[in-house]
Amino acid sequence: MKTLRLRAGKERSLLRRHPWIFESAIAKGGGDSGETVRVESHEGQFLAWAAYSPSSRIRARVWSFDEAQRIDAPFFIAACARSIIARARFDVQSDGVRLVHGESDGLPGLIVDRYGDTLVVQFTSAGTERWKGVIADALLRETGLTKLYERSDASVRSLEGLEPATGWLRGGPTGAAGDGEGPPLELTIREHQWRLTLNIAEGHKTGFYLDQRDSRQRFADYTQRLGFKHVLNCFCYTGGFSVAALAGMRAAGTVADGHVTSIDSSGPALERARAHVALNGFDPNRATFLDADVNASLRQFLKEGQRFDAIILDPPKFAPTAAHAERAARAYKDINRLALQLLSPGGVLFTFSCSGGISADLFHKIVASAGADAGVDGYILERLGGAPDHPMTLEFPEGEYLKGLVVMRKG
Repeated sequence: MKTLRLRAGKERSLLRRHPWIFESAIAKGGGDSGETVRVESHEGQFLAWAAYSPSSRIRARVWSFDEAQRIDAPFFIAACARSIIARARFDVQSDGVRLVHGESDGLPGLIVDRYGDTLVVQFTSAGTERWKGVIADALLRETGLTKLYERSDASVRSLEGLEPATGWLRGGPTGAAGDGEGPPLELTIREHQWRLTLNIAEGHKTGFYLDQRDSRQRFADYTQRLGFKHVLNCFCYTGGFSVAALAGMRAAGTVADGHVTSIDSSGPALERARAHVALNGFDPNRATFLDADVNASLRQFLKEGQRFDAIILDPPKFAPTAAHAERAARAYKDINRLALQLLSPGGVLFTFSCSGGISADLFHKIVASAGADAGVDGYILERLGGAPDHPMTLEFPEGEYLKGLVVMRKG
């Protein structure tokens, strides 16, 4: 077994059971890509078993802090089982659910989403790549499913020295050459009382943003309770929040007078969003979809003197790491300033950051600064985060990548 020896004093985070070991913390030692290595303190004390990555700044990711633990096939079978069993205790109102959430479930670099009878998996670390076959079989065994599609095309794979990989890992096309008709890539899931569709080969992430499931329901609740009629959904992607807004209007009995404007720069995403309106039985005249730049659209709405009862800002990841935080902060501030100006008094802003490099505290400060520049004050009604199947743990606060605020503009 190969060994990593840390520099003096660099064992503190591992003693707190944090699973990352950075290149700068290592005094000597190494291994092959994905190989399990023994991690020791500068004095030779055992600290962890970890997967080595020769290319990444996160040079090793911890599998276990137990010296007696063997990192073998039974280890991964048991880890997958624990994660899947935990989901049965979470309140997930959907048949689209995250079954494994990387470090939070003790499997760094592994993302597993279930969409009905199909699993979609991302292997984003050298360690999970090395154990891919074992993990794939374990997931099917524990779920009782037969179809598993790989979406290992996230940009973080390049940091691990890994090439993108997509396609059916299990349950794919049949035939002697494996060229028969495969399972469907277009799927429909239930989320709360709605139906939503995705393409597992083409959609963002593994095909869908499951992490915003409960925030979409919260928006529907606010729409019903406060009687929103004019809603603006920015960076709408495939329209999950747009459907939630219309559902809230329908529950409140205001949908005949309501309207949702949705903006995104992806034509195909907007087509799917438009289809979601019809799929859930809403009048298409109650929704407008704009293939446009959000910032430019917000400025144009201000010039036109438009106002909205509620606005959703759910932008893409502006700051993947803390190194990008300063530039991202300016972008977040700009769109929040414009949105707060466009809100009617008493209107509500649902604003989010999915950037790992922006902490919850920093995001609050950014939105507060945006309000000051806009000359707008507001009540913070709620703080939002990812759905419970995207957990943050006590030992891995970085799992809190999705931050949200619900702000009501003062009258």
